[in-house]
Amino acid sequence: MTVDKLSKEEFENLLAAQPEPVDPAATAAGTAFMELLSTVDRALLQEVMTELRYEPGDVILREGNVGDAMFLIWSGRVAVVKGGFRSPTIVMYRQPGEVVGEMALLEHRPRSASIVALDSVRLLRINQDGFNELLKMHPEFGTNILASLSARLRAAQEMASVNSKIGRELTAELTTLQSENKHLLELQQLRQEMSDLIIHDLRSPLGNIHTALNMLELVLPEEVLAENRELLTIADVSYQRMQNLIDSLLDVTRLEEGDVPLSLTPLSLPMLVEQAETLFAFTIERRGIDFVKVFPVDLPDVLGDEERLRRVLTNLLDNAVKFTPKNGRITLTAVVEDEEMRVTLADNGPGIAPADKERIFQRFAQAGSGNMRQRGFGLGLVYCRLAVQAHNGRIWVEDAEDGVGSRFVFTLPLALEN
Repeated sequence: MTVDKLSKEEFENLLAAQPEPVDPAATAAGTAFMELLSTVDRALLQEVMTELRYEPGDVILREGNVGDAMFLIWSGRVAVVKGGFRSPTIVMYRQPGEVVGEMALLEHRPRSASIVALDSVRLLRINQDGFNELLKMHPEFGTNILASLSARLRAAQEMASVNSKIGRELTAELTTLQSENKHLLELQQLRQEMSDLIIHDLRSPLGNIHTALNMLELVLPEEVLAENRELLTIADVSYQRMQNLIDSLLDVTRLEEGDVPLSLTPLSLPMLVEQAETLFAFTIERRGIDFVKVFPVDLPDVLGDEERLRRVLTNLLDNAVKFTPKNGRITLTAVVEDEEMRVTLADNGPGIAPADKERIFQRFAQAGSGNMRQRGFGLGLVYCRLAVQAHNGRIWVEDAEDGVGSRFVFTLPLALEN
């Protein structure tokens, strides 16, 4: 591959235009994008990514070229240059962990700036088709790039300019970025509408399954029902858990948008736990799990939305049952601390790595532990986070006291006595 290279004078112009050092936290807008890539299947990444290396002064791409790929900076620094190299109108710098070249890729237009290697640089190239594949399989990439572009807008004022044209150029770039933001928001809306349609289509066959199960209960002879009671119980519990999953998926987006009014009433936590437990009673018994509930005799009511708090407990209990070994133990406790109730659900499963303790409450996040199967798919726990926060509570995960398993902890407001 033949690489364009700047003359010594042009390269020295770029180095001389370098601005004052900027806090990396203010400019490394693509770091979260890199972290998100670490969760993607390696085989897919190998298909869509190509590693490239450049030396100082190499022109990685030129302004006006076709925008057919974006780049992640793995190591080294690059300069983003608008205008000629001898007297550029704008010079900005990008560091490891940042994304470059994504703007032209998103809007299918020629490059709006050139990119030049300032150091020995390693880049990961993702072409148009690869980006579309990532976006299709991992919709959160669109949101992440939107956050990256927004952060870049906030940092643009801190970047260097070498002459009086910077005001007009930054205004033009701001307009371009706002257009890209609007485009990404439209893509997000389209994806959400598609999700809603899928959910709607799931409800109908799921309702038919439930109706069919009820009909079987009515028409089958008693002896046949008795012989197949375990199968019918499994089917009924699976229906209820699937219904809970669909309801959670619908509510996640609405809770994020603050579009779910809560019906707040005084609620008994032991009652909510008992209702949630019915969905898992069969599995708990069959696997020999010891489910221990510890409530003070004078435990007050909490103030909450009954349906949504029941679903929080259902999702957390589902997660605990799924990863508690046979003949293991799940313990649920509740105490009053600082005018709020603190609820803890502990299991003795594989536990969660420290790096995953925040990430598992994000959409589509998974956590693994060694050779153990992956823990969760993100939907149930992100619902728990949003629902608890809607009640002005907090939720987090910590290691069990004996170092085995995990403890999910959340807080809820108490119902004030009249």
